[in-house]
Amino acid sequence: MFKSNNKVGEYCPLIKKNCIEGKCSWWMHVRGLHPQTGEDVDHWGCAVTWLPMLTIENSQQQRQTGAAVESFRNEVVKSNRMNRDLYMEGLKAMADGAPILPVQVTSLTNQNLLEEEPTEEPKNEDGSN
Repeated sequence: MFKSNNKVGEYCPLIKKNCIEGKCSWWMHVRGLHPQTGEDVDHWGCAVTWLPMLTIENSQQQRQTGAAVESFRNEVVKSNRMNRDLYMEGLKAMADGAPILPVQVTSLTNQNLLEEEPTEEPKNEDGSN
């Protein structure tokens, strides 16, 4: 078997000798929460040794993103279904001979909102606000 004189974690397979820590460009500071335990992480270490933890965190973030996209998709499908049902009701009403009444449609812009007159507050029975 292969025997090493180095302690676990001291030998660097990239440079094939003991870790030079702060002199190495792969030596980095990681701060945050451990994705499996939830404990605070605030350590310096080799980027290669951080890869498993960061990969787990990345997978968790991807799952959360996937769930958010699926939720949004479900809302869009629901909205499309409602629009389709309204459209079908309109077509059925037209087929039954119901008249189509014109509707005045105005674009909604900030200017329209500013020009709109304020609504009056409801008054009490004695006429006071």
